[in-house]
Amino acid sequence: MYASVRMTVRTMGRTTLLVRDYEKALVFYRDRLGFRVLHDERMPSGERYLHIGLGAHHDEPPVGLWLLEAKGADESLVGRQAGSHPFLVLYTDDCDATVRELERAKVEIRRAPFTSDGATFAHIADLYGNELVIVELERIAPSVTQAIRARVK
Repeated sequence: MYASVRMTVRTMGRTTLLVRDYEKALVFYRDRLGFRVLHDERMPSGERYLHIGLGAHHDEPPVGLWLLEAKGADESLVGRQAGSHPFLVLYTDDCDATVRELERAKVEIRRAPFTSDGATFAHIADLYGNELVIVELERIAPSVTQAIRARVK
């Protein structure tokens, strides 16, 4: 058993997404899902540090994805980093409207919007087959929605 420790960690910064092609991945996440480039740097060694993300709340740094080109044994992980589970959950104010926008952008919809436990969910795939979940929290009881939003502010 571990002792309880007061953590000084405030927020998550980035998680890694292995990709086959930086430009194709950037086009998908930026142009179809609305991410923006947070940092893009090419190192003398040839490595590229490409961080993308969504808007931040207040003065908090934005949470994002660090796109990394898979090489060697990692190439087999592209598109299945989370196994059979969703890789990423994205929140929206209107799941139905978001799915309509994604359909127009030719994003693969794996599961149409459905409501469960007071929230609306839809499942989509990125360009490599990673599953992402779009979630609308507004249909949760207002007290739960307020508590969630208070935690991310």
